Amino acid sequence: MSGLFPPLAEESRSILDRLPRLIDETFPVPGRFRAAIPRNVAELSRLLTSERKERNASYLGKPALLSAYLRYFLPWNIYRLCRLLSSLPLELKPGGIVNDLGAGPLTLAAALWISRPDLRKLPLEFRCLDRTAAVLEAGKKFFAALSAADANRAGDCPWTINCIRGEIKANGALFSGNRAFHAEIKERPAALTAAANVYNELFWNFSPVDSGALRRFTEGQARLLNSLTESSGSILVLEPGIPRSGEFVSLLRSALMKHDRAPLSPCAHQCACPFPGGLKAVPGAKAAKSRWCHFAFDTADAPGELHRLSSAAGIPKERAVLSFLLAGPASADKNKVSSRKVPSEAEKIRIISDSFSVGRDWGRYGCSGQGLVLVCGSRRGMEGLPSGALEALPLSGAADEKSGALLARKD
Repeated sequence: MSGLFPPLAEESRSILDRLPRLIDETFPVPGRFRAAIPRNVAELSRLLTSERKERNASYLGKPALLSAYLRYFLPWNIYRLCRLLSSLPLELKPGGIVNDLGAGPLTLAAALWISRPDLRKLPLEFRCLDRTAAVLEAGKKFFAALSAADANRAGDCPWTINCIRGEIKANGALFSGNRAFHAEIKERPAALTAAANVYNELFWNFSPVDSGALRRFTEGQARLLNSLTESSGSILVLEPGIPRSGEFVSLLRSALMKHDRAPLSPCAHQCACPFPGGLKAVPGAKAAKSRWCHFAFDTADAPGELHRLSSAAGIPKERAVLSFLLAGPASADKNKVSSRKVPSEAEKIRIISDSFSVGRDWGRYGCSGQGLVLVCGSRRGMEGLPSGALEALPLSGAADEKSGALLARKD
């Protein structure tokens, strides 16, 4: 069994544990304002979720909200990315370029630095795009402090950080006041183009019943991402693990495959996605249900100080949930979505859902090249099978009457 979220290395955990203190030292808050931090975190959380229609585009330009973001959302997002990035097959070489779209306070760069010590000695160039200048400046200051605090590194940081004020447009274009940035992108596409927690802000207001609008939006973004990335490079998109994000990620997967970029993770196949999201009926199922690709892991190893701030703000985090896609290099062959292959003796199944009761057994839904799979077994066995695990199991040849999923068993 292999999973998407292996335990963090001891060094990475140690750096993460020091993050809250490093953020406080880098962005000190006068004592009389410290008591308001949990309240500001709660307010920002509401603006990012239930009250997102009320916020303006430059909401992080407000000092109190930026301070709350740096102390709560930045470390939580870094932690979540670290758990994922440590297992992803990212191919970066000396002199490589990373496009970070919607970079915020350089969350991706920080998470790569913490979770991938193999990259710390490589000369890399990061092009960090965000619409709020104050956030980018804070990120540059924070990353400088993070890299300088690395006791195992001698000399200057080999990573070059270029901050560009701009944003992704819904029509699949980039807006930036820096013309040199556009010329540079055209001349030197990136080895990795990433967008973390960006697209949900762009597609949030699309009507759930208008799947065509979301599809057109996604196809435009796929063209943009593909154009910014060298043919041998990769594209990483990560979003909150909500149904709408799962539907977007599934559509993006299909759109990037039209550009001959096959999914590398979390997919274990190149066939049609069995977790398209939205309210779609599964063949053979009795009712339409929403099943979307998302993964969850517990946060017990997150910094204790971060947990304490979360509790004080009234938004404790016992689990982190995300949807993501890593698409690989453009393939030389022009095959699009593969057809269902002949079942092998052991089918690769990516475990996705939480465990639930299935008659006398327990089960978890999974994704395979044959389609949706329901893996059944004992309650202990299913609860011990983490979200994101990759299992090789034979299919029984039967299908679940309720969901239409193919059946597999793990005892």
